[in-house]
Amino acid sequence: MFVSLPSRRKPSMRWATPLLFAALWLAFLWMLGRPDEARRSLWLAWGALGRGLAGGTNAWDAWVGALQDGSVLRLFTALFLHADWAHLLGNLVFLLIFGLPAERAMGAWRFLLLFLAGGAIANLAAVVAIDDPYRAVIGASGAVSAVIGAYLALFPGARLGVVLPLGLFLEFVRAPAFLLIGIWAALQVVFAYIGPAFGAVAWAAHVTGFLFGVLFALLVRAGIARRMRRQKGY
Repeated sequence: MFVSLPSRRKPSMRWATPLLFAALWLAFLWMLGRPDEARRSLWLAWGALGRGLAGGTNAWDAWVGALQDGSVLRLFTALFLHADWAHLLGNLVFLLIFGLPAERAMGAWRFLLLFLAGGAIANLAAVVAIDDPYRAVIGASGAVSAVIGAYLALFPGARLGVVLPLGLFLEFVRAPAFLLIGIWAALQVVFAYIGPAFGAVAWAAHVTGFLFGVLFALLVRAGIARRMRRQKGY
């Protein structure tokens, strides 16, 4: 007879989200201590669009050259550059809200892959959409959008707390995650064409990152299920 015994194994520590949080914060503080001209030079040197990955007369030759000289890595380094405090803090808040539960479900290494690959592909979409070799795409918004998409795919029935201003009072309500995130995703699509700060915000990166996150979570569901079974000891 085989008897199922409850596992005494402790849940694995969530280190990827705190690591990314600290890396984004420290990179911004380091950049903040530099003069304005030096910061702009950094954006062009390390931003996803600095000098134009897809520039030149032959796009294929441009991408081959980017792979050979390593400049394609700017799709990743751009994730750790932010224009100002508001740009950084918005990404950090959403990273913590959606990143910690997503990492707990999929594991630290899968989550790290989601953030980096989703952010790079989102930046690539922004490169193609903007098509300007002298404008730099920076920030972790595309990667955070990938995290939000993965959260929705992993926890479609979750409920999120929202504070609503009702006259002179603030009311705390819990709304379905699919509704709130669905509204957010729809706004990203609309803003990509007529949004505020059009041209200053890479809305295409948000949309692409979100779709990548949903697809990524669906593809790794089997691996997540195996991980959950191992944690429970069967």
